[in-house]
Amino acid sequence: MREKSPYDLRASARGIYGFFEMMTAPPKILAKFRLNGDEIECAFHPNKTLLEVLREDLGLTGTKHGCEMGHCGACTVLVAGEPVLSCLTLALECEGSEIETVEGLARGGNLHPLQHAFTTCGAAQCGYCTPGFLLSAAALLQVNDQPSNAEIKEALAGNLCRCTGYTKIIEAVALAAERMHESSDA
Repeated sequence: MREKSPYDLRASARGIYGFFEMMTAPPKILAKFRLNGDEIECAFHPNKTLLEVLREDLGLTGTKHGCEMGHCGACTVLVAGEPVLSCLTLALECEGSEIETVEGLARGGNLHPLQHAFTTCGAAQCGYCTPGFLLSAAALLQVNDQPSNAEIKEALAGNLCRCTGYTKIIEAVALAAERMHESSDA
């Protein structure tokens, strides 16, 4: 006769009901963020990624759900001005932080220069990867307003595009940098 394991449902005094009790999600927590310039409070399960909280709990679907392994960059957002893969980041880790998504790039109804440049250069094909590219490029242009092509390529290295090639994306970032630099000189 085999010995009963404490994990054997038949050995449990509560049987199947005890099994389902173990399967319930942990209680939600309430966290505060500064999201796209606005102070927000959000209740979510502590095991949720930032990507899941943004899309499922806050309805911000611009951040894309790609590979879930940190390889494609489609889920890139800015946390404290730095590009972060939201599929690998627990939302709880970002409590109290400034988070910027693609929805926050445009200000006062005006598109960000990167968004204009992507349109001008035809840098977006299907558009799935575009939010990640825009935010990675925005982080670069915050610290370097005149990046070389090599610096642009390095900043965008964590973002994958299956449609465009990358030439038009790099051209768009360079165009946006040029326009932003010119407007800051004026």
